[in-house]
Amino acid sequence: MPPVPLAPYPTPPAPYTQPSNATQSQLVCSGCRNLLLYPVGATSVCCAVCNAVTAVPPPGTEMAQLVCGGCHTLLMYIRGATSVQCSCCHTVNLALEANQVAHVSCGNCRMLLMYQYGARSVKCAVCNFVTSVGMSTSAIDQKA
Repeated sequence: MPPVPLAPYPTPPAPYTQPSNATQSQLVCSGCRNLLLYPVGATSVCCAVCNAVTAVPPPGTEMAQLVCGGCHTLLMYIRGATSVQCSCCHTVNLALEANQVAHVSCGNCRMLLMYQYGARSVKCAVCNFVTSVGMSTSAIDQKA
C-alpha cells in the first residue's frame, strides 16, 4: 500500500481520541493545515479558509506524530502506518513504533539522537556529525 500524504499537526502533539461525551472534535485541514473543529459524527469537513474537504478518521482511530526528515514539519498519521509521506516536501518517512527505535548522544554536540534499531550510524540534524552506533559506542542506548 503506498504511503498516504498527511498534513502537519500545528498544535502540541496529542493523540487523537474521540471523547465519549464531546459534541465537537478537531483535525488538521488537508489544504491549508489550519485546525478545524467539526461536529462528532461528521464524515468530512470543508475548510472555511481554503475550501478543501478533509476526511474525518473513523471514531476510535489512534493517531501518532513524527517530524519529517526532509523539512522538519510535524506530521500526524494513523498509528500502525509503516511510512508517511510529507504533504509539504513529499519526503516518505518511516513511521516506527517506540519499541523499534533507540537513542544515542551525538559524538560531536551531545544532542540526543533517535535511530532505528539495526542502524550502524546516525547523522545529527544539528551539526551533521555522523555517530557510529554499536555495542561499544552506544552506552546510553535505550528503548524509547
